[in-house]
Amino acid sequence: MADKGTQLIKNIPFSTPVDIVDLVDYEEGRVVSRTLSSKPHINITLFAFDKDEEISAHTSPGDAMVQVLDGEALINIDGEKIKAVQGQVVVMPANVPHAVSASSQFKMLLTVVKQPVSIGGM
Repeated sequence: MADKGTQLIKNIPFSTPVDIVDLVDYEEGRVVSRTLSSKPHINITLFAFDKDEEISAHTSPGDAMVQVLDGEALINIDGEKIKAVQGQVVVMPANVPHAVSASSQFKMLLTVVKQPVSIGGM
């Protein structure tokens, strides 16, 4: 197994089945997150939203895919409101304003994929 310095994924057990929905717990009045990977080209984060909590409108330099693991979310992409429920995914395009709010308690896995950074034409 790779040592901690070379692991690309963190905060999750390796080489064993895991119920991902159990890796983050709901907390009253909060949005709780657990980062699984944070690299220049990709971020993977697990979130638990209490009912009526939200991440306000912002943009991202990469395409952001929300996978709803539990509950129901309202996703606003540039003014278009989209309801997403357990088992569904919604992709929010790069550089377009978006927000996520909890219609009920909900958990999501967020994957943001960005263009690789190249330096000096490499």
